Amino acid sequence: MQIVETTNEGLKRAYTVTITATSIAARIEGEVTKIAPQVRMPGFRPGKVPANLVKKMHGPAIHQEALNTSIREAMDKLVADHKLRPATQPQVALGEGYEEGKDAELTVSLEVLPTIEAPSLEGLKLEKLTVAVADAEVDEQLERLASGMKNFVDAKKGKKAENGDQVVIDFVGKLDGVEFEGGSAQDTALELGAGRFIPGFEEQLVGVKAGEEKVITVTFPADYPAENLKGKDATFDITVKAVKVAGEAKLDDDFAKNLGLESMEQLKGLLRGQLEQETAGLTRTQMKRQLLDVLAAGHDFDVPPSMVEAEFGQIWQQLLQEAQNEEDTETALKEIEAEKDDYRAIAVRRVRLGLLLSEIGQANGVEVTAQEMQMLLAQAAQQYRPEDRQRFVEYIQQDPLAAAQLRAPLYEDKVVDFLFDKAEVTEREVTREELQAAIEAEEGAAAAPAKPAKKAPAKKKADKAEAAGAEEAAEEAKPAKKAAPKKAAAKAEGEAEAAPAKKAPAKKAAAKK
Repeated sequence: MQIVETTNEGLKRAYTVTITATSIAARIEGEVTKIAPQVRMPGFRPGKVPANLVKKMHGPAIHQEALNTSIREAMDKLVADHKLRPATQPQVALGEGYEEGKDAELTVSLEVLPTIEAPSLEGLKLEKLTVAVADAEVDEQLERLASGMKNFVDAKKGKKAENGDQVVIDFVGKLDGVEFEGGSAQDTALELGAGRFIPGFEEQLVGVKAGEEKVITVTFPADYPAENLKGKDATFDITVKAVKVAGEAKLDDDFAKNLGLESMEQLKGLLRGQLEQETAGLTRTQMKRQLLDVLAAGHDFDVPPSMVEAEFGQIWQQLLQEAQNEEDTETALKEIEAEKDDYRAIAVRRVRLGLLLSEIGQANGVEVTAQEMQMLLAQAAQQYRPEDRQRFVEYIQQDPLAAAQLRAPLYEDKVVDFLFDKAEVTEREVTREELQAAIEAEEGAAAAPAKPAKKAPAKKKADKAEAAGAEEAAEEAKPAKKAAPKKAAAKAEGEAEAAPAKKAPAKKAAAKK
């Protein structure tokens, strides 16, 4: 086998690889020897079919398998001999005109990871902004909890329903005077103004009284789940059975006991714990972004263009989806298009940070254990239906890239925690508003690194935690498993129920992330 380097520019490499016809022929003979004992042919005892007949029967398949194996081994040798660290899957093409009995000439192109010196961690300083949870915040959360558990009681006789009141109704939905399936219900409790039903439904019940009958007309939204109702006008025959008003919730031990707790003191303790956990998350986010800013400011090296394009593609796709959800889609699209260079700069920064975090992690023995990976896999599988979970697990186990994407967030968090432990951290107590302002300031600086004075609409849209944006790059930069070319290279290359309830927001699709 002969390997000749044809390109060595920056992080780009290209080679021609020649696999001799004799080595391929030898591998074919080896394949024939391997499968001959399993070949059955009339007139021959099992395992005694002559090699020439085996070739005649299975020649094309044997040749293809031998060629694929030869290419995989050639790629392994190329990577090992030239000490390459591929950033992405190498592109392998078999020369035109190849046929059995001739040398196989391959052209191989790839990008390699940059050489990064593990940075010194001496002198790393970070400021940790902390927020103390005030009693007033706990009381506010308690009031919100109570308001979400309204206890409705019968209103005075003759009271007209207002927003915030509850009506108990029977209703029958009709299209062109004909009842439609799923459009009727009895004894439905509906809080007016809560926005549970389609637009126009609740509004027309303001002012009704118990015992009243009323016919209302509504128009189903154009994006309503039931195809037969999309954009259609419908009538609903309403019978008001009761009007109720919200009673005041008494915040005492009995209230806590209704929630399965022992006392109001225990409930307040739980609420305080939730708030402390929330502020601790904000503190970590602020420290993490501060850390990434420090790392980014101290390191500037070339990054693989293909990794940047992949990261930019994810950012851009997210932006386009969000623009489609804006009221003025055209304006939103023009805005992101005008800032395209800024978003590409974000992609470069994310990839660079990912590679840097990976280098720090490798140099200091940070790793995700097999047990941790199993826990990640089990948690991720829970997002799928029970009958699909095993297939998901097998997919992750068989696809190194998918496994890397699953592992990436935890790997990065472990590297960040390692750096937190190494840093000199000073604490400063601030208000929640000050902490959030600090996060947004760092977010904006990351979103427009080349233009710090510029407003940063990009930050909210594209910076889904730049730390997280570096995750996949960090994982991909770990010592690459030898990537075999695809076999193609060797060949030369429920409808929703039709009730008047408002459509529920769609759940985010299971990842990637």
